[in-house]
Amino acid sequence: MLEVKTPEQVLDLIRTEFAPIQAPAREADLTEALGRVLAEDVAAREYVPDFDRSTVDGYAVRARDTFGCSDAIPAILPLAGEILMGQGAPSPLEPETCWAVPTGGAMPAGADAAVMVEYTEDYGDGTVGISKSAAPGQNMIFRGDDVYPGKVILEKGHVLSSQDIGALAAIGLARVRVVPRLRVGILSTGDELVPPEAVPGPGQVRDVNGPMLCAMLRGFGAEPVSYGIVKDNEAQLAATVDRAMAECDAVLLSGGSSVGVKDAACRIIEQRGQLLLHGIAMKPGKPTILGRAGNKPLVGLPGHPVAAYFITKLFVLPLLSRLEGRVQAHYTVAARITESVSANHGRAQYGCVRLLQKEGQLWAQPIRGKSGLITTLAGAEGYFEISRDCEGIPRGAEIQVTITTGE
Repeated sequence: MLEVKTPEQVLDLIRTEFAPIQAPAREADLTEALGRVLAEDVAAREYVPDFDRSTVDGYAVRARDTFGCSDAIPAILPLAGEILMGQGAPSPLEPETCWAVPTGGAMPAGADAAVMVEYTEDYGDGTVGISKSAAPGQNMIFRGDDVYPGKVILEKGHVLSSQDIGALAAIGLARVRVVPRLRVGILSTGDELVPPEAVPGPGQVRDVNGPMLCAMLRGFGAEPVSYGIVKDNEAQLAATVDRAMAECDAVLLSGGSSVGVKDAACRIIEQRGQLLLHGIAMKPGKPTILGRAGNKPLVGLPGHPVAAYFITKLFVLPLLSRLEGRVQAHYTVAARITESVSANHGRAQYGCVRLLQKEGQLWAQPIRGKSGLITTLAGAEGYFEISRDCEGIPRGAEIQVTITTGE
């Protein structure tokens, strides 16, 4: 029997037994920074915008010069001129006058509001009639409304998104300091495995976990290093693990994690450091191993693809986040389940779903299948959990779905 830990205990173990890697930060161009982890807080060094701007096509005014105006009694203001995009006003706004401004254009000094062109009329004689009064600050962005010098825009550990790249460009940063990408070694073990391009013989199957894990790690932002398929030869497996440990920050062994005669992963991990756990109270994924050599994790994943997928999602990626000092985000949505799902007693259970819209409500359709069937992952848009003290979920019950689409 395996001595198992609950999923919560495994996450606590990750937090207490591993520490962020102390590696020198690297600089990355903004064009190469997507998905990288910030090595330090990023603060603005200037005002954005650096001038007062209009948010509408219309006229820059002093708000008090428009008070009380209406369609019947418009405020008539001399037009001082037009401010073009990319240019500033040549002079301040004088009382009881106005400047024509485009959307995004610079406001003249002295102006505290912009009136939309729809509420004005150019009389053609150098004056403009305004039929709707403006409040101070209306239709304006003031200097520094977005950011100001010293304001922290993004914090250390944040994973850079495309919108973050835009924000960094706005504050004048062309390069940013990031955490080095983690190198993660991947080994698939088993006499029955052949590469995806091979035609399996009797009793053989294609290696699913190797390519799947590489894709998951690359989507996460790590650098996967594949060591191919290693047969059930303990000496060969041990040598390959040693090589991967020397070259990588973490190592994942797929297969060989249960208690069979040929399953050497547990022995190999224990010989190279400390065995932290062997077994998790969950379905799928119970025969999982976690060890460490120094601060380097060695993870023995189940050979079944669905089990390997869930262990990687739920524990390996949080473990890598811990090593990077990354702030990891999860996105969930509430949905009603389309059919009843039973659960085993004493183990947390996880399942994949597809999301459907029906009559204005979001529904989650479970994808049925066993842990050895990779097709249960194909087309999945998220997953849900049934806690270990729950006997199942009835049809129509609301569940929380963790979104995986786009990974």
